[in-house]
Amino acid sequence: MSARGNLFIVSAPSGAGKSSLITALLKDKPQDMQVSVSHTTRAPRPGEVDGQHYHFVSVEQFKALIAENAFFESAEVFGNFYGTSRQVIENTLRQGVDVFLDIDWQGAEQVKKIMPEAIGVFILPPSKAELERRLTGRGQDSSEVIASRMAQAVSEMSHYNEYDFVIVNDNFEQALADLKSIIFSQRLTCASQFHTHNDMLVDLLAD
Repeated sequence: MSARGNLFIVSAPSGAGKSSLITALLKDKPQDMQVSVSHTTRAPRPGEVDGQHYHFVSVEQFKALIAENAFFESAEVFGNFYGTSRQVIENTLRQGVDVFLDIDWQGAEQVKKIMPEAIGVFILPPSKAELERRLTGRGQDSSEVIASRMAQAVSEMSHYNEYDFVIVNDNFEQALADLKSIIFSQRLTCASQFHTHNDMLVDLLAD
């Protein structure tokens, strides 16, 4: 009997390395974990594919989905809307697959109200200077956008203590190892092992 998958909420200020860590985690495409593909009203960035990185929709389409109560959570970030499909998340977890929500603290707050057992992980940069260097190094945003993201970062990082785990992404490989440790430790909880090895446990404890 396979255990129900775990729902992981991964948040961070823009530039802290959240998306890179998740991508590295899933590079071997394991069958027992996947990142949720959110809906968004923002324009695709270079290289992003509709349906793979995000479901890109119009503001009108997004509001229609909200009216249908289709989202597990939704939030407005930097003038754009983001949302996660409620049905897709539930179906995936029932199949024993771990799901990662790449969302901000606003979305995390909504998810926790619906599913308190969701596991929150917050990624922090080692310093403001390093965060600004990473944002500038992308070469995708204007100086005005970067300044806006830096101003917002402090507000976002103030919510780190609302999460279960905190990872400081100073050394990428170490941060990735830390993330893996969090994920696999959840699969070894008593409740998870009970579901996974129920028949074995019954046999072990039989008179």
